[in-house]
Amino acid sequence: MTSTQQRAALQRKIWDIANYVRGAVDGWDFKQYVLGTLFYRFISENFIDYITGGDANVEYAAMADDDENIEAAKDDAIKTKGYFIYPSQLFVNVAANANTNESLNTDLANIFKAIEASASGYPSELDIKGLFADFDTTSNRLGNTVKDKNERLAKVLKGVAELDFGGFDASHIDLFGDAYEFLISNYAANAGKSGGEFFTPQQVSKLIAQLAMHAQTSINKIYDPACGSGSLLLQAKKHFDQHLIEDGFFGQEINHTTYNLARMNMFLHNVNYDKFHIQLGNTLEEPHFADDRPFDAIVSNPPYSVKWIGSDDPTLINDERFAPAGVLAPKSKADFAFVLHALNYLSAKGRAAIVCFPGIFYRGGAEQKIRQYLVDNNYVESVISLAPNLFFGTTIAVTILVLAKNKQDTSTQFIDASGLFKKEPNNNALQDSHIEQIMAVFDSKANIDNFAKSVSLELVAANDYNLSVSSYVETKDTREAADIVELNASLKTTVTKIDRLRKDIDAIVAEIEGRELEA
Repeated sequence: MTSTQQRAALQRKIWDIANYVRGAVDGWDFKQYVLGTLFYRFISENFIDYITGGDANVEYAAMADDDENIEAAKDDAIKTKGYFIYPSQLFVNVAANANTNESLNTDLANIFKAIEASASGYPSELDIKGLFADFDTTSNRLGNTVKDKNERLAKVLKGVAELDFGGFDASHIDLFGDAYEFLISNYAANAGKSGGEFFTPQQVSKLIAQLAMHAQTSINKIYDPACGSGSLLLQAKKHFDQHLIEDGFFGQEINHTTYNLARMNMFLHNVNYDKFHIQLGNTLEEPHFADDRPFDAIVSNPPYSVKWIGSDDPTLINDERFAPAGVLAPKSKADFAFVLHALNYLSAKGRAAIVCFPGIFYRGGAEQKIRQYLVDNNYVESVISLAPNLFFGTTIAVTILVLAKNKQDTSTQFIDASGLFKKEPNNNALQDSHIEQIMAVFDSKANIDNFAKSVSLELVAANDYNLSVSSYVETKDTREAADIVELNASLKTTVTKIDRLRKDIDAIVAEIEGRELEA
């Protein structure tokens, strides 16, 4: 079995476990337990690998919690890993006794509290705090009685324990991270609109990460102002040398559950606590990381056309993020508020790649004025229209806006990638070949009929600062060319046949009428 087949088999098994164990519980509601259990196993095995130095002969799981060697290692372990897990608290030990443990749900709750509490007073405290908040072992979703809850929890633990990730090495870590992403994507796909709010499909994430980091040999750090489960940030890690990103990963998320998923996702992709900085809160009203600016790479898939406080807060027009444009995004459509926020956080050499609702590129009013500000100040490098039905929960054909502060000329590139997709049962999908096509023309800035065109600032301005790709890239005419001579001959033949039919019908009618008169 190849590694790809092994990975696919593992993913099928974990999804089967997730569906079998949840029973009558809605998958969206149950996701925290499967994802949380996978996370619990990962940090347990990661911690064993660290505390033993990778020496398989050291059986940390079999040691007593009060072993003096454990206490001696505790301080350094927390400083390095960000948390501490005693042998009795390890996933392997809890899972082994899960079926017979009558206090399993309360034991798990206490273990999770202890792991989080181990970071108190250390630099990792805020990164660890609340990680297990959504893993509620007392929830009635697990069952009406303690016995029911324990049975379901035991099934989850046993199911995840049976997954074969191999030895704890780089490939093992990749399998854990891939399994987590696979679960998140499947939950998102089955959750409709709500799923699309916290997960960007992997191939789209890959394209956005490549656009933001294109041609940069190194970046200081990468930022997502609406990070969801962190999938966009982690694509940067997955497809580029980790050392290229010098100071780590930064993100803000408004939804508490999704915020926890993002932090777990970082750990599961072996990003240490001191290399990621995920904050909870409303990015537009209570932005974090102002002191960490600027960022060399920004990636984002913010919510489309959501309401925000806008002009109801008179101080925002003086906010350094929005003031330069001279106008705030409409209260009913915050899209350009996210765009201006990203621009403010962007470094002089960096790029921001942002997924946008297509309407913001042609609507009038405040949005037109913001487009004018972006174009006149030469911040718009490229506008890329994608195929419809690529995202979970929406069939619209979204557009990627690429911003840059170091453009070499004043033209804006438009790319029509709406025809690049593979049709799949429930949605469309980008493939690596499609991403390569987009990146090649993004890099070259070549004009290609029906695909890409670079347009002067003057032409965009003359077009009322319309930034819709369809306004500049002519759609390929897929209609068959008609042969006029052949068409006219065919029409002439058809007319002749019609005339003959009419004469035949008239003759038949006349004959019938004659018979009626004779009668």
